[in-house]
Amino acid sequence: MIAHRIVSTVPFSDQKPGTSGLRKKVTVFQQPHYLENFIQAIFDSLEGSARQTLVVGGDGRFFNRHAVQVILRMAAANGFERCLVGQCGLLSTPAASCVIRKYHAFGGLVLSASHNPGGPQEDFGIKYNIGNGGPAPENVTDAIYTRTGVIDSYRILSAPDVDIDSLGKRILGDMTVEVIDSVLDYVTLMQNLFDFDRIRDLFRSGFRMRFDAMNAVTGPYAREILEERLGAPVGTVMNAIPLEDFGGHHPDPNLVHACDLVQTLHGPDAPDFGAASDGDGDRNMILGRMSFVTPSDSLAVLAANAHLTPGYADGLAGVARSMPTSSAVDRVAREKRIDVHETPTGWKFFGNLLDSGAVTLCGEESFGTGSNHVREKDGVWAVLMWLNILAARRQSVSEILRSHWRCYGRNYYSRHDYEGIDSAAADAMMTHLRATVPGLADRMLGSFTVACGDDFSYTDPVDGSVSSRQGVRVIFTDGSRIIFRLSGTGTEGATLRVYVEKYEHDYMRHDQNTQESLAELVQLANKLAEIRERTGRTQPSVVT
Repeated sequence: MIAHRIVSTVPFSDQKPGTSGLRKKVTVFQQPHYLENFIQAIFDSLEGSARQTLVVGGDGRFFNRHAVQVILRMAAANGFERCLVGQCGLLSTPAASCVIRKYHAFGGLVLSASHNPGGPQEDFGIKYNIGNGGPAPENVTDAIYTRTGVIDSYRILSAPDVDIDSLGKRILGDMTVEVIDSVLDYVTLMQNLFDFDRIRDLFRSGFRMRFDAMNAVTGPYAREILEERLGAPVGTVMNAIPLEDFGGHHPDPNLVHACDLVQTLHGPDAPDFGAASDGDGDRNMILGRMSFVTPSDSLAVLAANAHLTPGYADGLAGVARSMPTSSAVDRVAREKRIDVHETPTGWKFFGNLLDSGAVTLCGEESFGTGSNHVREKDGVWAVLMWLNILAARRQSVSEILRSHWRCYGRNYYSRHDYEGIDSAAADAMMTHLRATVPGLADRMLGSFTVACGDDFSYTDPVDGSVSSRQGVRVIFTDGSRIIFRLSGTGTEGATLRVYVEKYEHDYMRHDQNTQESLAELVQLANKLAEIRERTGRTQPSVVT
């Protein structure tokens, strides 16, 4: 029996669901009809979904299992023919993209709030991915948002919960629910891209690593690949069991929230290599013994060495980076005579470039790297790419970095995050910057000369769409940059991100600690944005 329930509209107007979908506190999603209204708004906005296949899965955070059951009953009531569900409701974000693409699904619902904390009082999120496996483009998210403002009913099947813990097929109304292995399809894809025999030999040689799954979704993936397929010792993967509250930790793979891993790599018996991934498995952090690889440097190193891996042995069509990401990869692209594309932040902007074949690798400074193998950033993929390169070159992480800097120069780079600041104050700050920065051209700021200042706008080279107001940039004549933008990934207040970058051609002559090298630019950024005066903050929440 299909129940058609007339419901009062629950307002979504305070957050437009963009590339990261809708993220709210669990308690918001638990309001009567809130989850159902949003799912129905998604289904109402899709054309041609009848008798199609939908993929469903998430990172296992609190509320994940309940949301899966609601989505299944609603998908059955809305005419889908088949739902592929990750076992126990689990699918990492890149694995969901892999499954959508492999089985030619119409699309998928990914249940996650990415790197945000989980638990009954913490965060939950839902986003829709289209048939290419990537995040929905703006025309789809705009349609969903518009529908949330007028929805007055939803369709749901009256039925008991479906068994999502055991593999196999079940019937729900007129729809088939197929519970699939959450890991297998993804592992098969990784085996096709990387030289598992060579990486296995690396571990046999005594090479040691630690992977911090942060009690999030990548634990099962990392255990299967690293410990079972590649022969790394049992225990290589730490915090391997996905928990609804991520063990009370913040599943964000950075120097602050993955501090236990960082300490391990700086300890007296440090392994050779360290890595971590986030709540839903799309971000990564790369560490060597006594060294941290910035995401910008990681993207550049992967681009320079991709030919050492089977999946990329024929070279790269091009590379893409988000605007705030350092220009280190640009120098690799020039050397290899391939195109480089600068896009706004948000993985959906890479989708058209990947689909058109314009680029092969892409990355963001926010610990996200990926390629054309799926349409999401991919934490485990990035770790395997590094392992393949380490196995081929038989050098340490720090040796590979120094060799790269000798060849291409070094882009000193850092991001300062001011989390949970007052939203009105943050908006006023950006208004101030948009009014003042364009007038700085040709002025001296400290020892730097401003070449230009603007609010970044992007015209998609594939479909011609325009995205404006993507971040305020101050670009100096020596290639150094300061960038200001507000992040939309939090659920409380606003997060101001300040990016500073300084290029040194002869890094051996000017080898410095990153923060020392950038100190003057950081001071200039604080002064330009009037951060202390406008927010009351004297220090960032996180520095990476």
